[in-house]
Amino acid sequence: MPETPKTHISAAMAQAVGSEISRSCSYPLTDSDIRRWAIAVYWPQDPPARFLTPGTGETPLTAPDEINPFAWGAAMQSSPAPAGGPDATENRLGIEGPGLKRILNGGMSVAYGVPLRSGDVVTSVKRLGPYSERFGRLGLMLFTTFEDTWTNQDGDVVKRSVMTLIRY
Repeated sequence: MPETPKTHISAAMAQAVGSEISRSCSYPLTDSDIRRWAIAVYWPQDPPARFLTPGTGETPLTAPDEINPFAWGAAMQSSPAPAGGPDATENRLGIEGPGLKRILNGGMSVAYGVPLRSGDVVTSVKRLGPYSERFGRLGLMLFTTFEDTWTNQDGDVVKRSVMTLIRY
């Protein structure tokens, strides 16, 4: 029986925590983008009127929290996504990964900030969050977190999400 490693987290991996993995910038959000997203999200019911009709005066249309301004592409991306696989994150950062064979989604949490409005341009910055480990039935598991922060053109936080991957 092979010996269980004491840790999967190398010094290079620990040092990479907080590193930027990718950066994207959206096209300006349009009224049409907001309306289409709201119709799709609320289907088969009608979406609330606030997502279809702008307010009075010069008030731009407000988008549902769940809208993804990158769904139809990005105006700018830092680099194309690397080949997949359990070590893709570390490979993208130019460090050696732990060499584990299996990967699964460990969940996601999202906190919303200011709402997106028609005309907004969103910047997404994904960073490597902390690593942690835990023993499971199949041995030592590696938990990797990713923090994705979206800001609008004024620097206001629109959304912050944290995703966890489990590798073993």
